[in-house]
Amino acid sequence: MAGLADILRSTVPDAYYVGGAVRDALLKKSSGDIDLALPKDRVKPAALALAKALKAAAFEMDAQFGVWRLVTRKENLQIDLTAFQGKNLKEDLLRRDFTFNSLAYPVPAPLTLEVKTAKGQKAQIRFKNLQKKFLIDLKGGVKDLDARQIRLNNPRVFADDPLRMLRVFRHAAELKFAVTPAVLRQMKKDAPLIAQSAGERVQEELKRLFHTPRAYENVLLMDKTGLLTAVFPELEAQRTCAECYYGKGGVLKHTLDCFKREEWLLENLPKAFPKYYKKLAPIAADKALFKMAVLLHDVAKPATANVVGDRLRFFYHEQKGARMARAILERLHYSKADSRLICAMIGEHLRPSNLASNDVITDRGAYKFFRDLGDAALPMLLLCWADYTSYISDAQLKRILPKSGDKLMSIEKAKKTANVGKTLRHMQVLSLLLKKYFDSPKKIKPTRLLDGREVMQALSLAPSPLVGEILEAVALAQVEGEVSDRQSALEFIRRRYGGRQAHK
Repeated sequence: MAGLADILRSTVPDAYYVGGAVRDALLKKSSGDIDLALPKDRVKPAALALAKALKAAAFEMDAQFGVWRLVTRKENLQIDLTAFQGKNLKEDLLRRDFTFNSLAYPVPAPLTLEVKTAKGQKAQIRFKNLQKKFLIDLKGGVKDLDARQIRLNNPRVFADDPLRMLRVFRHAAELKFAVTPAVLRQMKKDAPLIAQSAGERVQEELKRLFHTPRAYENVLLMDKTGLLTAVFPELEAQRTCAECYYGKGGVLKHTLDCFKREEWLLENLPKAFPKYYKKLAPIAADKALFKMAVLLHDVAKPATANVVGDRLRFFYHEQKGARMARAILERLHYSKADSRLICAMIGEHLRPSNLASNDVITDRGAYKFFRDLGDAALPMLLLCWADYTSYISDAQLKRILPKSGDKLMSIEKAKKTANVGKTLRHMQVLSLLLKKYFDSPKKIKPTRLLDGREVMQALSLAPSPLVGEILEAVALAQVEGEVSDRQSALEFIRRRYGGRQAHK
């Protein structure tokens, strides 16, 4: 878009560029929108005039706070105009969250705006030739940007909007910034306030944080401030549960170790699954979803912990955990589709372990696994990879990773090397399941040779659950090589079910 800065100068000369766009400009990054601040009585007329000049759609977002949004039809460029929060620009800037977000730049000052567009995507704006001498910086924001640190604008930042606590860690992860000790101290005091924030706003911040490759280190900081269990109070009981097994920190330590492994896996799929990573990449694209599933996968262990003989057991924790996770995700306003997938992963995450208890993983067993799990099967295998590898050190993982695609070792051999052997065998089970899924798809999802009508006609059956049972038996016979075409399928059902006919 040519001359955007000039159009803004001539149309809204009393406005200021504020917020993330100014911060991103100083970091030499593109921004997804432009935020302008100006006196309240100027917002509506300025928005309408600017919409006309840019041939953009304009609509009021918030009448109370004086917010209007413009979206250009051609470039999908977003511009928000917001009234000063306070009497003037100074009061507005001092009310903002972090020092580097409390910067302003006058619209008339020298500046070039470069807009890049891609079909179907939001326009990206890059500020060029911004001159620091025109910057309005009341709290040392430029200095903090240079130091790559997050500092609060004032002590009431979190009290005014508790969601800002999550925003601290999201910014830290996205920008690779450090959180100052003063921010962490204030957060320890204010962490319980996060319960006041709307679930959908919490979800959005968590998703943005979890999508980054630096979520784990920031989740650890969240836990140290008390924010993690303020957002997820269900996790607090994990901290002292099963310390005899997991060490200090109990199940929560294990959960965070799993989170670390999942983050590594999602960033290193080619190393973990060199043969299948290209096929797995689209499935693993929603990194935030996988990390949420890992965070909640053992949420019910404290509620199900029970000593049997001399062993601590967690019977049915996966099923109860799925129910608890569903309630948590509803509280955070997750979509039904995301909630369903996450809960399916949690509710069945012991299935590969059950398969691993057999020396041989049969085609029949693999078929039933993928049949039962459906769309959750492959995502759940990635969750299990993180779960299994959390029990060994980084050095041990590095050593055995090249062997994870080898032929499945025996249970007896795995026992000889304790946790490392058990982990490697479980990793080999996962690799074997992927091999069967991708390399032998006809055994995992066999082509249907008969339909219900043909079954009823061949056996003179009336509609009943028996028809579905017969179709499933045919599929299993295909998996095991007993049936290969329609004719052999008909012979199979007549031979096995002929005596169970129910005439129409």
